[in-house]
Amino acid sequence: MKIKAEVKNLNFSYTSEKTILKNVSLPIHENAVTALIGPSGCGKTTLLRCFNRMHDLYGEVKYSGQIILQPSGFDILSKSVDPLEVRLKIGMVFQKPNPFPKSIYENVAYGLKVRGIRKKSFIDDKVEDSLKKAGLWSEVSDRLNTAASSLSGGQQQRLCIARALAVEPEILLLDEPTSALDPISTAHIEELLGELKKTVTILMVTHNLHQAGRSSDYTAFMYLGDLIEFGESTQVFTNPQQERTENYITGRFG
Repeated sequence: MKIKAEVKNLNFSYTSEKTILKNVSLPIHENAVTALIGPSGCGKTTLLRCFNRMHDLYGEVKYSGQIILQPSGFDILSKSVDPLEVRLKIGMVFQKPNPFPKSIYENVAYGLKVRGIRKKSFIDDKVEDSLKKAGLWSEVSDRLNTAASSLSGGQQQRLCIARALAVEPEILLLDEPTSALDPISTAHIEELLGELKKTVTILMVTHNLHQAGRSSDYTAFMYLGDLIEFGESTQVFTNPQQERTENYITGRFG
């Protein structure tokens, strides 16, 4: 399977604090779901947010190492790269649904308009296509001009996924995308991942080990800022190579 991105010897810290990520290296495979697992505070969300330079929004940060997008060789962490340029290439969906206080249509069209696209027929097509990919079109096609806040929590999260997909990101980041949702909505999102990975590479943080096992192709287990184990999810969950991985997935700690 092709590599979409490579994390190489990544260290990360906020300038006044201890190192949070320690020499992390792993591949992100194209058109696959990679899950980041580990106990709270292990660095998985920190790693996820390095992919779109989200940390840069919160003060002084220190990176060393690289995150290279393939096949372009674009280094996400290069000091010469504008973080805004990175965020145009890497989409993100957060833990809690965060639709804009706009209509369903305007939420999905937002990123296209920010990029200067004005052709209504093009935007209309993109909105429909993105909502279909997010599994939401059949539920909202007759009320695109109603407020996004009128949707259920699960629908709002799928709307946020559609919004991220509309600008055709190279990678889609999901930060515990179902932790605020009910079991039925969670099942909707998990089912969606299998379809989404056909067109976009997905990197997902989850605390739900069953979800990681069901929904991901590859799994990375992190502990105290170190990458302990990385491999195909079936191998990591059924035959872990590291004792700490086995202890975590069998519930002995974390």
